[in-house]
Order: sequence, then C-alpha cells, then structure tokens
Amino acid sequence: MTLEGLGLRRSYSDWGPVVILVPVGATVSVVIDEELVLTMVHDTGIRRLQAAYADVCNRRAWGELEELFLPDTALVVDQRSKDELRFIGPAEAGRFIGTSVDQFEFFEFVVLNAHIVFPDGPGGGSAVGRMFMCEHRQDRIAGRWTDIYGIYHDRYALLDGRWWFADRRYSSLGRDARNADVFAFPDPPPFDVPGPGR
Repeated sequence: MTLEGLGLRRSYSDWGPVVILVPVGATVSVVIDEELVLTMVHDTGIRRLQAAYADVCNRRAWGELEELFLPDTALVVDQRSKDELRFIGPAEAGRFIGTSVDQFEFFEFVVLNAHIVFPDGPGGGSAVGRMFMCEHRQDRIAGRWTDIYGIYHDRYALLDGRWWFADRRYSSLGRDARNADVFAFPDPPPFDVPGPGR
C-alpha cells in the first residue's frame, strides 16, 4: 500500500533531515525549540574548543594556546603528590605544559568525556564543565610507557562569537607510573558544575 493510499503524504522540513507523515491536504506546523538549538550549538562550540586543545597538545604547538585561552586564563594544576601549580595566560601555561611533555618521545592527549552546563542559559555567554582525559606517553630516555588520568574543571567564556577557556583546574585521578596511584575525586570541586537536568 502507498502513502497516498493511506491518506498520507511526506512533508520535508527546511531545517533538517526530518520527514513528517501528514494527512493529504493538511498543513504542517513545525515548532523549533530555540533554547534547545542554542544549547546544542554552544555545546558543540565548547567541544570543538576541547578538541582543539587536545590537538595543540598532541602537536606540541604551544603558541596556538593563544587562540584557545583568554589572556588572563588561570591554569591550576593539582598533581596530588605536589603543591598546586598556577599559571596565568596562554604563554605561561604553554611553557609549563611544553616543559612537562618534552620528556616524552610519544605523547597523546585524549578527551574521554565531558559534561557542559550553561548556568545562565545557553545565551548567557558563559559555561562550566568537567572534562575527563588521559595521556598516553613514552619516556624519551627509558622508553617506558605510562598512562595518566585526570579531570579538568573548566569555565568557558563566549567572546566575539567563539568559546574560550576562561579558567582551567586540573586534578590527577590516577596514573600507572609506579604502583597504579589512584586519587579521590576533588572534594569539594573547585566550583559547581550542575548535573544533568539541573
């Protein structure tokens, strides 16, 4: 049996690959949830920022952090076994990360998962998030392979139509460098990142 035989026809949406079956002769009214669309657009923009950060790290292109960090962005590093380290701005952060990574013949930064929230709504120009990551690396001298796992608590700012890191707080969660060190989740976290549905 055909659609026409069932009294239906196809109606194609102008805003995406959606096919709606409607009665023949009927008009179609589509309601777009603009807040949901805006949330999806900004969520994608932040995930692209996170991917760009991983790309910069993997290529060791530290000068490109200027395209991702605001000039006064703080990077706070808590490796758990040492005092917290604090770096302000992309150049300072890049020097620290570059020096740390230079000891590795192979280095790959991998974003495992991220949770992003817009506390002031998707049009508010700011967001917070948690980004879980790992690093796969091989020591340049000893040839030993190690993996580390960590979390970034991030604040993001929307300026000039694009997302930037405004504040980054890194905490180690685990590493296999010795006897598989494992650390508790930061408690309390550096700032609140609401869970889903909040």
